Amino acid sequence: MPDLPELAASFTAALHGAGIEVGPDRTRGFARALTLLAPSTTRELRHCALATLVSDPEQIEPFDAVFREVFGGPADRDVQRGQPGDPARSLPRTLPGRVPGAREATADGRGREADARPREATVPLAASPLDRLASRDFADLSAEELARLSEVMRTLVLRTPTRPSRRHRTAHHGARIDVRRTLSDSRRTGGHPLRLRRFVPRTRPRDLVVLCDISGSMEPYARAMLQLLYCAARATRAEVFTFATRLTRLTPVLRRAGPDDALARAGRAAPDWSGGTRIAECLAEFNERFGRRGMAYGAVVAIVSDGWDTGPPADLATHMARLSRVAYRVVWVNPRTASPRYRPLVAGMAAALPYCDAVVSAHNLAALDDFTATLSAPRRRR
Repeated sequence: MPDLPELAASFTAALHGAGIEVGPDRTRGFARALTLLAPSTTRELRHCALATLVSDPEQIEPFDAVFREVFGGPADRDVQRGQPGDPARSLPRTLPGRVPGAREATADGRGREADARPREATVPLAASPLDRLASRDFADLSAEELARLSEVMRTLVLRTPTRPSRRHRTAHHGARIDVRRTLSDSRRTGGHPLRLRRFVPRTRPRDLVVLCDISGSMEPYARAMLQLLYCAARATRAEVFTFATRLTRLTPVLRRAGPDDALARAGRAAPDWSGGTRIAECLAEFNERFGRRGMAYGAVVAIVSDGWDTGPPADLATHMARLSRVAYRVVWVNPRTASPRYRPLVAGMAAALPYCDAVVSAHNLAALDDFTATLSAPRRRR
């Protein structure tokens, strides 16, 4: 069964050979549409390809010819084959991604069934390899498999709860009177404020701060989480830090880097990658250098770590308590909690647990949904 890159590249190459200009951006859009929509029939697959690869009505006829040659699915028009000048005549009879049992065009243009199956043949989903990877632990994936998941991870939206802003907007039923606008409008009525202008405060998302453990025990998960945090640093303006034996602010690096070299630059910026773990000392440095300056005030703070700490547990509890007093919500992301046999017996995790609003695993792609939902959840009493 062909995978997603092979299917998209083979089909778009066939379209290019038929005279339809298909660039890398359209190919990438087609592959992303297959991942998000997951078409299950040839008709759905055609609609998906038509919306992403065709830009001119004159291209529909050669597009249908190529589509029937590759997939054998239904088309709006029948193209006569075997005639001179037919753009799909030079296509190979078998291409990667051809559906078993699909329709093969004949000389009369009506087509015939290759193995007497129904016209609506089931399409082998190109996203099925991604579905299998979605349930696998990040620690078991290779670098190539993590790269295949990066496109899907970048579609995840990290939302945080809203907070009142200092700015306001006009509202007919606002609780407060906008005195300035009311007096300004009264000049039209001889100084009599016949109409009261009201306003309500605007809202904006709360800040998101992520501290990611890159020690030796967390290295496989740190690679996957940094791919997700790359998107967060650029889209939601999140602050990203890494820590092992020291604290490193990666936000400027991730915002300037491209998607391909983000991890490489992050590795060069954090010299303690795959080193020991000093969670308490790094958390103390964050509270002193950044938290007191307002970065953590009212923010959602996510700590990605398995809780292994070489320092005294009492120190970690002290700095976690200090952080919890200023943060709106503290979320601890521990991939080890995915195991049903997990117990918070590690001294560092046990010391930090009373000051966490939520603990999630985020150990694979499917578990990231719980992570994103927890970030946007309202605060609850610990």
